Amino acid sequence: MPLTPLTPLAQAQQPAGGIAGWVADLVDTMGGPGAGLAIALENLFPPLPSEVILPLTGFAAGQGVLSLASALFWTTLGSVVGAVALYWIGVLFGRERMHRIWGGLPLVKASDLVRTEEWFAEHGTKAVFLGRMVPVFRSLISVPAGVQRMPMPLFLMLTALGSLIWNSVLVMAGYWLGDRWDVVGTYVGVLSKVIVVLVVVAVAAYVTVRLRGRSQDRQQRDA
Repeated sequence: MPLTPLTPLAQAQQPAGGIAGWVADLVDTMGGPGAGLAIALENLFPPLPSEVILPLTGFAAGQGVLSLASALFWTTLGSVVGAVALYWIGVLFGRERMHRIWGGLPLVKASDLVRTEEWFAEHGTKAVFLGRMVPVFRSLISVPAGVQRMPMPLFLMLTALGSLIWNSVLVMAGYWLGDRWDVVGTYVGVLSKVIVVLVVVAVAAYVTVRLRGRSQDRQQRDA
């Protein structure tokens, strides 16, 4: 029985299982569109790590599986497609529903959401653009953009530019590092964890301030 020839990524002894193996199979089979599909899914399901998908795509470009231009084009297109899907989730969710849910949450005030909306109206363009380069938030930022009905042409432009920068850094890192592409994931993973910790600390501080404020209000009423 003739042996099946190894693909370039298989010849490079890339992981046969897990997310890296899945991405390697996609890129081996579909080339650039496979990388774009992986990144589109990463936007919709943030647990899929771009810090694995993008450097591995860059490594594949270095192995000749696809061109570097193709890697950047398809991964950026995938980022935009995934972001647009989340944008429309925000549109369908809607501002009125957001206010109803917010009003039922403990420890928050309607004025907090109004201030958040006012902030997004003033700084939304920077948030969407820069958010594409921040782990964790690069996917989530599309939802408030949809809720606030950011004009679609502006959203597409900001998303494409921000995603192109982020994708280029990680794809090029994988391209230059070669079979050490997985080093990128280590550093970006640490950054992601730091961001999550900062968010948790910020939420804990917010809740603490709210509880103290309610306690002081109750004491003033009792007095």
